[in-house]
Amino acid sequence: MGLFDRVSRVLRANMNDLVSKAEDPEKVLEQSIIDMNEDLVQLRQAVAKAIASQKRTQQQYNQAQSQANQWQQRAQLALQKGDENLAREALVRKKSQGETAATLKTSLDQQTQQVDTLKKSLIQLESKISEAKTKKNMLKARVQAAKANEQLQSTLGNINTSGAMSAFDRMEEKVLELEARSQAVSELGGHDLESQFAQLEAGSDVDDELALMKAQLSGGSVEQQALPEGAETEGQSSEGQSKSEVDSELEQLRSQLDQL
Repeated sequence: MGLFDRVSRVLRANMNDLVSKAEDPEKVLEQSIIDMNEDLVQLRQAVAKAIASQKRTQQQYNQAQSQANQWQQRAQLALQKGDENLAREALVRKKSQGETAATLKTSLDQQTQQVDTLKKSLIQLESKISEAKTKKNMLKARVQAAKANEQLQSTLGNINTSGAMSAFDRMEEKVLELEARSQAVSELGGHDLESQFAQLEAGSDVDDELALMKAQLSGGSVEQQALPEGAETEGQSSEGQSKSEVDSELEQLRSQLDQL
């Protein structure tokens, strides 16, 4: 394969690819209908010309046939009058018109066949145009539906539903975490309150025990401190009595020491 053939093939392939990409189905269908209508106009003109030519040939044939018949009658008339030369001339004219009529008849038959063929082609083209218009409307509807579906799919493809749903999942996890933390804080708050009361109760026991020790060291008692005023006076009298007894024992010890 020569270089020119290869370059030519590449160029034709690229051109076909460009044409294919540039083809818009709706525009191509519209242009096809326009082209078919132009063909229809030309075909109608051709049919009209063929019919007109057929009619002229028909008229010429009728005229030639009429003249041939007329010369036939004149030849008969000349023979009846005894003019044989004139009858012979009339028959020559008749023969000439007959030949002309025969030629016109052949042409007329051909034109008639041609007109019939053109009429059939015209009917077929009109039927094809009607069918093409119906198919064009159907294909245009399908093209528009396909474009709408393509646009819809493109729009749906641009929508990141997974990202949105993952965001919802993350927010749900955060809400669950916040709820768990809130519940934990609530539970901890309850424990703190109980602990505080427990500490208060424990602190009260320690304070009581500390007060008891202080009272023992000072010779008193917690109960005495907690007694009413009347009871406190009675306690003081008992304390005074115990002190006098101690003093008596002390005097006795002193007396025994002096006697020694």
